[in-house]
Amino acid sequence: MLKTKEILDEKNKLLREVSKEVVFPLTEKDQKAIHDMVEYLTNSQIEEKAEKYDLRPGMGMAAIQIGIPKRYITIVHEVDEGVFDTYVVINPKIISNSMEKIYVDMGEGCLSVNREVDGIVPRYARVTVEGYDEKGNKIQIRAREELAIAFQHEIDHLNGILFTDYIDKNNPFKDKDRYRAI
Repeated sequence: MLKTKEILDEKNKLLREVSKEVVFPLTEKDQKAIHDMVEYLTNSQIEEKAEKYDLRPGMGMAAIQIGIPKRYITIVHEVDEGVFDTYVVINPKIISNSMEKIYVDMGEGCLSVNREVDGIVPRYARVTVEGYDEKGNKIQIRAREELAIAFQHEIDHLNGILFTDYIDKNNPFKDKDRYRAI
């Protein structure tokens, strides 16, 4: 099982690399990494398991965060108490987005950023993501609100971008009134 300490910290230069496109079929190593990422994210959102295994809670993870510079992400979204929707998207691309922008009122977080970060990270309220499932079938996902933010955050990782890059260092809450808080 993946451990919190195996997730790269923001100081690791690998997180700033642009990940490479995945070629199908997936390697066994990639299949195992996807399984481990999903398992970590699911367990990290179940309080007893998070405590038992010392897991930091997370909703999404990009392969680069565990040292694999390939374009795949996993998102485990809790839709109801203990009920999760799991997304695995290989070579994801945002193909459309809303005009409206939102931000996480409590601030965005990241498994690779082990500190509190205050500030506004403007994100599209709705996105459509296209990519491939684990078997290489083309998929399309329409996401809104919290899920849309998660997709944008994880796809940024594939391009070497951290959420902290969006926060104005001199004015962390700049333009707060231009976006809707969720």
